[in-house]
Amino acid sequence: MKPIRTGILVFLFWTIVAGGLYPLFTTGIAAVFFPHLSGGSLVAKGGVVVGSTLLAQDFPGDTYFRPRPSAVGYNAAGSGASNQGYTSAQLKKDVAERTADWRKANATNEVPPEMVTASASGLDPDVSPSGAELQVPRVAAARHLTAAGTAALMALVKRHEQGPQWGFLGEPRVNVLSLNLALDAAFPEAKP
Repeated sequence: MKPIRTGILVFLFWTIVAGGLYPLFTTGIAAVFFPHLSGGSLVAKGGVVVGSTLLAQDFPGDTYFRPRPSAVGYNAAGSGASNQGYTSAQLKKDVAERTADWRKANATNEVPPEMVTASASGLDPDVSPSGAELQVPRVAAARHLTAAGTAALMALVKRHEQGPQWGFLGEPRVNVLSLNLALDAAFPEAKP
């Protein structure tokens, strides 16, 4: 009977420590030292939450920079990949359609790979610098910017380029939500 009682006490102890106290401690530390990050990196505009820098969202139309495609329709509650392998006929069809759409929308034959393939989560908030820069002419035209405005828009994109995390992890990137919020602030949509 003593081994059973000891087993139950050890189970209860570690359940309380590992399942209760440790998560509360780490959550409290995060809330104190990293409140923005622990709160989901939410971004507010005019006091209203408009998104998170950690999650992609759709920006339809030509007046905004677009994120990479999402296999889950940008639904954070159901994130995930399409799970289609490189031999999948559906994946080939999707990439071909996205490539044609990209070339038509952006009037370029240069197609960054991430702009026609969905990420593993379906919610990748970043694109490559070239993925953002190649969209500048489309966005500038849709917002009726002059040549000087287009140059200023390209400079805005370059200011939003981030290097690899900690200088060596990953690739350079541009956060699409942050870029589009800066776009609205610098170049409000002009009415034609």
